Amino acid sequence: MRGIERWCGDNGSVAEQEWVTYRRMAHRPVEVMHAHFERHVYHLHSHETYSFGLTEFGAQSFDCRGASRVSAAGMVMAFNPDEPHDGHSTTELGFTYSIVHIGTELITDLLADQTGRPTGLPLFADPVLPDPLLSSALHRLCASLIRPATELAADEALAASVAAMVRRGARRPLVNSSATLHGGASADIARRVRTVLDDRYLDPLSMDDLVEASGCSRFALYRAFRTTYGLSPSDYQRLLRLRAARRLIAAGHPVARAATESRFADQAHLTRWFRRCYGITPGIYATAA
Repeated sequence: MRGIERWCGDNGSVAEQEWVTYRRMAHRPVEVMHAHFERHVYHLHSHETYSFGLTEFGAQSFDCRGASRVSAAGMVMAFNPDEPHDGHSTTELGFTYSIVHIGTELITDLLADQTGRPTGLPLFADPVLPDPLLSSALHRLCASLIRPATELAADEALAASVAAMVRRGARRPLVNSSATLHGGASADIARRVRTVLDDRYLDPLSMDDLVEASGCSRFALYRAFRTTYGLSPSDYQRLLRLRAARRLIAAGHPVARAATESRFADQAHLTRWFRRCYGITPGIYATAA
């Protein structure tokens, strides 16, 4: 991913109160923005993508489909492609929000993957959705795109978020695939995926790599792997990287080097996950001998 971070203000002036972080996914038509605005006013505009937003703090007002709307903290916004809308803060305190733009072809690919058949484009009837489940799903997606994350983890969050948005917010709800995998077939798919992860856990694997290895859809392989091993593919990949870092630290290598060689974004990224999984920091582990 490539990113831009900048302080910004009304009419281009510098304002400490306003900030923007922007990321683009390298191999997907996906862009995400995390921002706080107080005085900034969006002119009427539209996007050629689907746009899903989450208001995290404050409230924002906008006109869409001939009516004035308000999205307060915890609410989700859903804009169809080419749907005009504007926007501004509802109060002087401003608002903080995340918004992800997803290309239409990727939406149809993900839905076809999960339903097992071609699907049309979903239509979102309400631009504001007060749904805690959608709020959580969208928060996880935006966090995986903004913060250090593997491409595999971002792919998983993307598929889960799109499925949730369509199932709970669109006029054409997503139905589960009619092609259900059973016992042996599911376990065999999971084993093939695990072999790839075991052999290439340091590589920047994507869901497409696992699809090629397993010979089935993203949704089917994800479900098979999680059912068989109790972890998502990205969770398992991260666990393998943690084990690699642990071995390097035990061998006397500096924590920063262990983080780099085990493909964590930086030492802080390794420390966060090391503590989550092992209950101690890499520094404590290094001095435990």
